[in-house]
Amino acid sequence: MKPYLTTNRRAFIKTTATLTAGLTAIPTMLMAADTPVEEGIHIIGPKEGFSPQIGTLVSMMNWMRDTVLRSVKGLKQEELDYLHDAKSNTIGAMLLHLAATEVFYQGNTFEGLRDFKDKATWSIPMSLGEQGRKTIKGHDLAYYVNILTETREKTLTELRKRDDKWLMTVDPKFFGGQPTNNYCKWFHVVEHESNHNGQIKYIKGRLPGATGGGD
Repeated sequence: MKPYLTTNRRAFIKTTATLTAGLTAIPTMLMAADTPVEEGIHIIGPKEGFSPQIGTLVSMMNWMRDTVLRSVKGLKQEELDYLHDAKSNTIGAMLLHLAATEVFYQGNTFEGLRDFKDKATWSIPMSLGEQGRKTIKGHDLAYYVNILTETREKTLTELRKRDDKWLMTVDPKFFGGQPTNNYCKWFHVVEHESNHNGQIKYIKGRLPGATGGGD
């Protein structure tokens, strides 16, 4: 065998061994990721009391909810009811809409429902539009925060009862008839709050007397 072939063969074996060791370490790294991590609003990862992936989802839900509540902190009733134009939604209506969306996904993922049990309570906050502009008004911030808090507590109670296998369970036809798992459905709740948080900030920056600034 020529010397350079021997050298190349040895290098190949060494490289392969290194890669194999790295691949072998991956399950260990994943297992480490499944252990509870340090608590805190800015720590995304598994949480005590939840299965690993559900805990990670909950940490994202908590972070986004904290962001929304900071956006509306200190707003008065007239500010929550402020209508920027004839096609806008008020900040108060958007907060109730966030609760309605979460209630829908509770029913859908925990009970297999395709619509609200209590349509009289949630259909307008879910749809908003003209009916929302007419009826969702006259409440202080505590009213909306209490509803959001009660709704979230129910969500967390139910998520504690479930595991990662449930989280990965696929609904064959959901978003546009496409397969969608429970993880995607609840991640949509997070993304949905992020979307409306941007709208809330937009309206907040246009309240009478607003000075602008912020992000």
